Amino acid sequence: MSNHRVAHRYAKSIMELSLEKGILEEVHADFVKLSSMAKGNRDLTLLLNNPIISSEKKLKVLNALYATGAQKMTLTFFEIVSRKGRENILVDVAKEFENQYNIHKSIQVAELTTTFAIDEKLRKQFLEVVKEISGMETVQLVEKINPDLIGGYILKVNDRQLDESLSSKLRILKAEFSENHYESKI
Repeated sequence: MSNHRVAHRYAKSIMELSLEKGILEEVHADFVKLSSMAKGNRDLTLLLNNPIISSEKKLKVLNALYATGAQKMTLTFFEIVSRKGRENILVDVAKEFENQYNIHKSIQVAELTTTFAIDEKLRKQFLEVVKEISGMETVQLVEKINPDLIGGYILKVNDRQLDESLSSKLRILKAEFSENHYESKI
């Protein structure tokens, strides 16, 4: 079974249990913290994925990282996963938990890539576009900056992508020019 499917099942289980116990927000905060730590510290991901390091040591590291303020259910979950030797999927579980949390809370996540940091006026306009596309009232906009776009933006909502970047338009023009140039030689 793939890691994604296993992570989905684990995330679903802890999600349902945290809903049942009324501690969804606290458990969500713990998984957000894990995702953030893994994103900001490559060594943590390497540690969790390393088959040479024992599960006990990995669990000790996790317990040390969550020494203050972690939900008891989250720590118990880490222990269960550790006993099964599946620490390598914890970061994937955290991502999948976030996805399921957003679905449960009807939050639409959209990714916006621009060449510069956008102001509040533009942010509101993009939020409205995402609301219109998705039909959801609550939108979380993940903003990224990529100077290689030259200008414009790329907006991703679920499996839809609106690419209004200058670099994309230049690639299209180049392809059309090459095609027309080739046809004129024939």
